[in-house]
Amino acid sequence: MSSPLLFSTIEVTRQAFYRTALSYAIVNLKPIVPGHVLVIPNRPVPRLTDLTTPELTSLIASVQNVGRVVERAYGGDALTVACQDGRAAGQSIPHVHFHVMPRKYHGDYFSQRMDDIYPALERSETDLPRDFQNLKVSSTTVQHHPFKVDADEDRLPRTLEDMEQEATWLKGFFIGECRHTDAV
Repeated sequence: MSSPLLFSTIEVTRQAFYRTALSYAIVNLKPIVPGHVLVIPNRPVPRLTDLTTPELTSLIASVQNVGRVVERAYGGDALTVACQDGRAAGQSIPHVHFHVMPRKYHGDYFSQRMDDIYPALERSETDLPRDFQNLKVSSTTVQHHPFKVDADEDRLPRTLEDMEQEATWLKGFFIGECRHTDAV
């Protein structure tokens, strides 16, 4: 069995769908668009410059592999890949991570104004610490909320069970896709 995965101090093993020796990917607690995932180095460091060259190489290769899969799985035409590198850049969890978001020419909440995804990402990142804390408290009770995405301001954080179900589905896309990926 693999060791638990920590996103800073938050245990996220059940949300993981991709894992290498130095990085992993998880489904998002409050996705902005369907397929919005996070790619994270195993070692919790706050900035890209804190990573070793092998860690950075693994992280970027993981962004590429995960991006390829989520774009296909969610019928995307492209990807938005973003990293808020440090608190002044909007990073709310002090563990470097990349947001990978499948994008569509049509049918995406942001199709008409493509760059509006960036302020939505910043708003989402601001609430993340509180939402993760609430997840720990609420995961003991069964709370199922409709899956709301597309920067809907009223969307609630998903349950651990909902995220685990999406992670299990995404794992299936990696069978045979990436030989270097460890079992999650």
